[in-house]
Amino acid sequence: MRKQLYLLFFICSFTVFSQENTVDLNYYLPQDVTYNPNIPTPKSSLGFEVGEWHVTHDKLVTYMQTLANASDRITLENRGVTFEGRPLLLLTITAPKNHNNLESIRKNHLALTENTSSALSTNNMPVVVYQGFSIHGNEPSGSNAALAVAYYLAAAQGPKIDELLNNTVLLFDPCFNPDGLQRFAYWANTNKSKNTNPDPNDREFDEVWPGGRTNHYWFDMNRDWLPVQLPESRARIESFHKWYPNILTDHHEMGTNSSFFFQPGIPSRTHPLTPLKNQELTAEIGTFHAKALDKIGSLYYSEEDYDDFYYGKGSTFPDANGSIGILFEQASSRGHAQESDNGIITFPFTIRNQFTTALSTLEAAVAMRTKLLKYQRQFFADTRKEASGKGAIIFGDEKDASKVYHLAEILQRHQITFHELASDVSENGTTFKKGHSYIIPKQQKHYKLIEAMFEKRTKFRDSLFYDISAWTFPLAFNLPYTETASTNKIGAKVTDLQPKKPATSALSNYAYLLEWQDYYAPKALNEILQKGLRAKVGMTPFSTANKTYDYGTILIPVQNQNLSAAQLHTFLSEVSKKSNVTITAVNTGLNKGIDLGSRDFEALNRPSVAMLVGEGINSYDAGEIWHVFDQRYDMLLTKLDLKNLSRVDLSRYTDIIVPSTWGNPLGKADTEKLKEWTQNGGTLIAYKNAGRWLKNNGLMPLEFTKDKDTAKNISFEQRSNFSGAQRIGGAIFNTRLDRSHPITFGYTSNHLPVFRNTTLFVTPDENSYNNPIQYTENPLLAGYISNKNLAQLKNTVPFKKSNLGRGEILYFTDNTNFRAFWYGTNKLLMNAIFFGDIM
Repeated sequence: MRKQLYLLFFICSFTVFSQENTVDLNYYLPQDVTYNPNIPTPKSSLGFEVGEWHVTHDKLVTYMQTLANASDRITLENRGVTFEGRPLLLLTITAPKNHNNLESIRKNHLALTENTSSALSTNNMPVVVYQGFSIHGNEPSGSNAALAVAYYLAAAQGPKIDELLNNTVLLFDPCFNPDGLQRFAYWANTNKSKNTNPDPNDREFDEVWPGGRTNHYWFDMNRDWLPVQLPESRARIESFHKWYPNILTDHHEMGTNSSFFFQPGIPSRTHPLTPLKNQELTAEIGTFHAKALDKIGSLYYSEEDYDDFYYGKGSTFPDANGSIGILFEQASSRGHAQESDNGIITFPFTIRNQFTTALSTLEAAVAMRTKLLKYQRQFFADTRKEASGKGAIIFGDEKDASKVYHLAEILQRHQITFHELASDVSENGTTFKKGHSYIIPKQQKHYKLIEAMFEKRTKFRDSLFYDISAWTFPLAFNLPYTETASTNKIGAKVTDLQPKKPATSALSNYAYLLEWQDYYAPKALNEILQKGLRAKVGMTPFSTANKTYDYGTILIPVQNQNLSAAQLHTFLSEVSKKSNVTITAVNTGLNKGIDLGSRDFEALNRPSVAMLVGEGINSYDAGEIWHVFDQRYDMLLTKLDLKNLSRVDLSRYTDIIVPSTWGNPLGKADTEKLKEWTQNGGTLIAYKNAGRWLKNNGLMPLEFTKDKDTAKNISFEQRSNFSGAQRIGGAIFNTRLDRSHPITFGYTSNHLPVFRNTTLFVTPDENSYNNPIQYTENPLLAGYISNKNLAQLKNTVPFKKSNLGRGEILYFTDNTNFRAFWYGTNKLLMNAIFFGDIM
């Protein structure tokens, strides 16, 4: 009887809830001000109240344009477009008198970061706040709150708002991730019922793969603030360095059964380069959030979760730049309303919390204005003192101008000063050539940012990390680099960075050679093969015309091609220009070492590549592969959805990639189909957890080693920390290479730094020649790994190859394309594609 009464109560409550779900704008707005009736409300522009529907990005843009046209407090800037062509808007919101003097305000604010700032008074200087929303598209309460926040800032009237606008320049980014927000809004809106259903089992709360969290190429953009590889990131980083805001807020969502989080995070997980004062100010700002949330009765917590370690996140990147980064995490309704441990959580409720803390941030900024401005000035003064006498960093690679350029490009985006080398430098056994290397003096205002990008840290206060524990950029790029105490080889400052242009090749009636070391050599080779031209790869080094060519050199003969000698020269010249790689003409096949007609040149086939996607495939890993093919190498990649695999004719593909998997996405029939395709001559390339699928289905003999983690003297309270410390969240490890193996072609060193975030340890083959990449005896280069995992990792292998019928299976234990900035191992995948069938 009690259960029946409870059920009746629930049904009645649910019926009432369904009828009263819609709220009006007053649900969000403070009532201690009046509102200008001439400023359009969101409903007047969009046709619905904030929170009634999920706003799509196009409608969000429309409303921001409407406000900018109606209010003299707002100017609007379009800073570029996403991969899908959506605008990347930034609103500058401040008092009209500040708008009239905005450039002078900006220059005075930037002066706080310079040596000359000591004489500058902060008494009447506005504080600068950058507010950004919904970098994860399926965390939409932020961007929907932006509608109400922008209206409030445009329409509110009275002394309180005047004080705010007079003393603040607000850089307002209503949506960090337009493509993802659009994708999620479509899902939530198309699955909404007239009678809102909070049942967590409803389809509304189960997005179709890959979900709206990510951008077009399925990247988590809240990991790209430091690498700056995506157009959305480049726009916001340019805005950041244009102003150096005092506070930057990043509005997120978390699990439905949570409440509301604001920083500080767990103190022991703050990066050591971040000043203690930063965390003190973060905590002080937090008191304003607590007061505001107390007022509306919302539960919250702080200092119990998340961290400030990886500088590639929006809430942490500012901390290395004299700013205060603030993370907000709101429990998500993941739709319009959903049952939770805290009762039914509605979409308007989530929006109100985001709205409330957006305003409490601005209240804190005004109250702490001079304190924040003085902290910023002191941060850069202390940074310069800390950098004094610290020397410089040199990096470069004579054989790979493209990777050198792309690392320098990141430095330039962060306004880090760097120079040409005045002459060749030899340091620590490496020679850095003038014209092929750059030098970064540490004595500059971005010293902390430089340290964050180049350090190799292996000691930590805490063993748990919310994200990766290492991201050393020259290791990610696989570029030689060194620290030097001397700065006497500093040449001209680089102010107009440009890629180095290859020399134009002479015409040959015999052959052309393409060295494989440059990052974009695969792009050139793909274009050559797609043209239907014959090309071969050299399996052994050789020398000709006083030049040595390494393993993997590509030979393009002139004879028996579908182009004349003149046409071939013209075509290869265009390929060279577009790919920015050198293609060299040779007039004889007689060499020192193998000759050009040697059997040690293997013929190459034109690749046709597909990749499995869909439910059960890790969308991050798949998106990174897609991005590498599409954006870096201009190579076609067919995305095969698993649900359609049974109907696809696989014979048209030479290579099929299986990114990391979860669950058991490939059933028996699909597995047999891929097995048969491989046996008939295909190359199957698998990553990470897909290795277990290979092993369990007899496709590849793999032996994984794993000692069981036994908790000793660990309390119930400590159990999650214990298990978390056994993870490899993301660290960098050293491997030794057999450079004669095709999987390592293009690498000039016998060692290669690799990124790893799995505990998949593969036993090496008993034949050494089958272990072309192997972890060293002491592999840790940077980051955290437990002692037990480190002991298991050493001398294991991150790559295995085996035959299956007439085909090959290639397996990588870890992601070679991590977050678009791991340039150094992208070539491993390209080698698997172009050379997989000759291994």
